Amino acid sequence: MRASTRARTTKETSIEISLDLDGSGSVGVSTGLPFFDHMLSQIGKHSGFDLRVHATGDLEIDAHHTVEDTGILFGAALRDALGDKSGIRRFASIRVPLDEAAVECILDLSGRPYLVYDIEPPGEKILSDPPFDPQLMEEFWRAMATAAGVTLHLTMIRGKNTHHVIEASCKAVARALRDASRVDDPSGAIPSTKGTL
Repeated sequence: MRASTRARTTKETSIEISLDLDGSGSVGVSTGLPFFDHMLSQIGKHSGFDLRVHATGDLEIDAHHTVEDTGILFGAALRDALGDKSGIRRFASIRVPLDEAAVECILDLSGRPYLVYDIEPPGEKILSDPPFDPQLMEEFWRAMATAAGVTLHLTMIRGKNTHHVIEASCKAVARALRDASRVDDPSGAIPSTKGTL
């Protein structure tokens, strides 16, 4: 099974994640940040992965630790679940709209972590309770890409509504992960001339 369960506890956060790449998009998320829960749910649903996230953190200080540490653990679970990556497609790209917003995602399950984050939403906080700073999504994606060993490019094509831009980016990554992680080589070959990823 291409699945992983990971847990991580620090003085700032305590997080548990389970991930099944061959699931059905079943999602259960609780981080204490309603907007972030909504974004993680988009990732699980649109990737087709089964995703469970339970996180508690020092939200009385800031949401940064919870968001970044969730990215670290999500990336670690993704890396584990992919295993040696035999037979996967490896590369994927997509443009995803949400009303006036459109975001492009290009990724490579390369084993080489790199993030290009060219997204500049209007900048206001999402007025959930507590409010969510959209800039934290860059930290989430950087942590995920680093822990998973993913080359990830996110580019905002257009957008005026912060919620729409951030949600389109999550859906774009989800659909690209779904495509790139798909096993489509019956020989099980590693998709690299090096023979390893």
